[in-house]
Amino acid sequence: MEREKEVAKLVNVLLQTARMAFQSEWTGSGSGDVAALCVDRHNRILECLKQHDPGLSAVFEPLPAECSLAAAAMACRQLASYYEDEIGWSSRFKRAYGGACDPKAFKEFWRKSAKDVQDLGEYMRECAEEWARRRKAKTESTSSPTGE
Repeated sequence: MEREKEVAKLVNVLLQTARMAFQSEWTGSGSGDVAALCVDRHNRILECLKQHDPGLSAVFEPLPAECSLAAAAMACRQLASYYEDEIGWSSRFKRAYGGACDPKAFKEFWRKSAKDVQDLGEYMRECAEEWARRRKAKTESTSSPTGE
């Protein structure tokens, strides 16, 4: 496998690992096993990348095993960003989970639908406070000693 393709694949795994780690951190679904998996993945990819670029050792170090999910996610993103100039983020944004995204079609969609997307965002912000209030009430009712 040529170097550029392998680096691009490793960077994609780093970015996916970062997304998963941040999501687990935000949702509270992460356990020690999830953090350990993310740290291990980062460290293994770092070792692979060092074979192609020995200068990485001057900038990046392996993560300690007890690293948090948020720290592991940030480290994955930082390591991936080191290769931004080389692999180019623009090529990443033209792909959407394996499918191609036609920039002209997206521009036309945005021209026609930007207001709808903006309206949806405003609606979501308006509903967020009510959603948080209901979630808090539900959590408090299930954690009360009397169950009320």
